[in-house]
Formats: sequence, structure tokens, C-alpha cells
Amino acid sequence: MDIRQLTYFAEVVKWKSFSKAGKVLHITQPTISKMVKSLEDEMGVILLERSTKKVKLTDAGEIVFHHALHLVQSIDNLESELADTLQMGKGHIRMGLPQMMGYNFIPKILAGFHKLYPQVIVQIMEDGARKVEQAVIDGDLDLGIAVLPVNENIFEILPIIEEHLMLVVYPEHHLAARKEVDLSELKEELFIFYPENFTLHFHIKEACLQAGFQPNVLYESSQWDFISEMVTEKLGIAFLPEGTCQNLDSKRIKIIKLKPPGIPRYLAFIWRKNAYLKFVTRGFINYARSQVPLITASRNNK
Repeated sequence: MDIRQLTYFAEVVKWKSFSKAGKVLHITQPTISKMVKSLEDEMGVILLERSTKKVKLTDAGEIVFHHALHLVQSIDNLESELADTLQMGKGHIRMGLPQMMGYNFIPKILAGFHKLYPQVIVQIMEDGARKVEQAVIDGDLDLGIAVLPVNENIFEILPIIEEHLMLVVYPEHHLAARKEVDLSELKEELFIFYPENFTLHFHIKEACLQAGFQPNVLYESSQWDFISEMVTEKLGIAFLPEGTCQNLDSKRIKIIKLKPPGIPRYLAFIWRKNAYLKFVTRGFINYARSQVPLITASRNNK
């Protein structure tokens, strides 16, 4: 049997007439009669009583009609939802974001995308950049934001933004009045770091080693607000991204630039290379690509 047979049969039952069903379906009565008869022959049962003025279901016909309605409706729903998806009407995107990102450009991209495609659901997972990368590799995420560099044999990338890490200290710290410090000046300091599943952990450590010292790490945290609170309690000093520093209370914590080269980091959207990319995910990437120049211009004007 095929869906056409079930569709024609359901229409005949609905209109209680072969001729009326044929008009609705824009086919001749002999054609629809032949299709219903082929369904009966295939199933080996009589589905309709044809001796009365109106078509009437047999017991077997009642069962087949019940299931035919569900099947036909399911096919209609499938076609409608598929059309909506291909036209970006609906869909679901799983996106990973580093917890230490701190910028408002992602909410702005999401807001703009939502205005265009209000029924597309975007599910956000926040974790360390390394875990985001692994989740994209494993297929648990459709795309994510990572800290470059990443393995370009595995990932496609869309660079978004460049930012620098800032030194944060408590107001009474001996460097608090400085506007800029060299990384080498921090070799005797106590640090609050990020966990090892954060790319920043290794970026900062490598930068310190190049500056000639091994950082003395007393605490680790994955939460920027908790890190800043530990700094205000004089438990150590820390490095936070520029965007995150915008959320800090300047009366309780002091933000200091690092002299060049500092500790830059580069953020990019990543997705698996040579893997199937859902239509809505491709649409989001295209939209994000159109917004990158606006993000860059906005930052340069600050």
C-alpha cells in the first residue's frame, strides 16, 4: 500500500461518496474507485459497502480508516514542518559558549536572528572552551564559540572578535594605581586561575612562562564573578577578559592593562568540518557572518 491509496480511501469515507472525493482530489471517479479497490485487494478485506446510496465502512474499514487518518495527518505534518525548516520557519540549534566570554555581542546576534526567525529555538550550553570544542566534535553541539587557535583539520571557523585579558587587583594592592603593567612584574604575585579545561588556563600560563616565571596559583574557578569576589577579598590577583571587566564595580576592584604583547585571545564560531550541518544552523552562521563587521566596528568606536 502507499500513502495515495490511504489518502483517497480517507477522502471517500469523509465525503461518503466516490464522486465527491474525486472532485476534491481533482481526479476522476473511476480512478479513485480503482485505487480504493487496489487497497482492498492488497489488504485482502472489503473496506467499503457499495450497495447503499452512500458509502459505508465495514468493520475492517473502520480499523483501516482510523489508522489512515493518523498516517495521512502525519505525512501532512511532516511536509509542513519540513517546509518550515527549509524556509527557516522552525528548527533547533545547540550552541556552546565559553563561560568567560563576557561580551554582549552574542545576545545581540541572538536577538537579531530571533526577529528574523522567531520559531527557531537556540539552546545554549556554557562551559570551558575546550569542553565546547569536544562537544562540537562529538556532535552534542551544532556549533560553538572557541578560543583560537583550534584544529582547522577538524573545524570550520568564523572569526568574531579579538580581545585582551586585563589584570584585576583589589584597591589596596601595590599595583592598583597603575594604568599599565608588564607581565614580568607579576612574578611574585599569588594568582587566581581558571581550571585546566579552560583554554585561558594554558594561555595565561604560557604567557607567564614567556615572561620568565611560573605563576603561583592558589585558587581556581570557572566563574568570573566568583574570581572577582576572591580578588576583592585579597586572596590573589587574576586576569579577566575585557568584556567581563565591563561588569565589575570599579570601586571594589581595579582593572589594569598589560603592556604589549599582553595576553590576547581570539574568539571564533566553530563547527565540524565535512559534517552534516542543519539548515537552521547554516542560516544562523550566515546571519552571524553578516554581523561580524558590525561587531568589529562597534568595538573600534569605543
